[in-house]
Amino acid sequence: MINPQMLKQIKKMQEDIKKVQAEINASTFYGSAGGNVVQVAVKGTKKVESIDIKTEEVGLDDIEMIQDLIVAALNDAFYKVDKELEETLGSITQGMNVPGLF
Repeated sequence: MINPQMLKQIKKMQEDIKKVQAEINASTFYGSAGGNVVQVAVKGTKKVESIDIKTEEVGLDDIEMIQDLIVAALNDAFYKVDKELEETLGSITQGMNVPGLF
């Protein structure tokens, strides 16, 4: 038989996870590369909001370098989203191994 108190705790955890997920999805995370030559902003949903390239600090004729910096800045921002999810949701689940959560 399932413990009613355990069911309450699971339901509260589910509600907390939904709330945190919504907050993270609405948040903006920033990534950068090349000493801030390229800066990006992404939502918690990993939707790219903006890319800023300091053209005065990089030659526009070096497209490959600019592309590499954009990729690195995006990966930096996506890492920050994943880290925030892991840390925040981890505090809610308190170390419980919940399959499919991460």
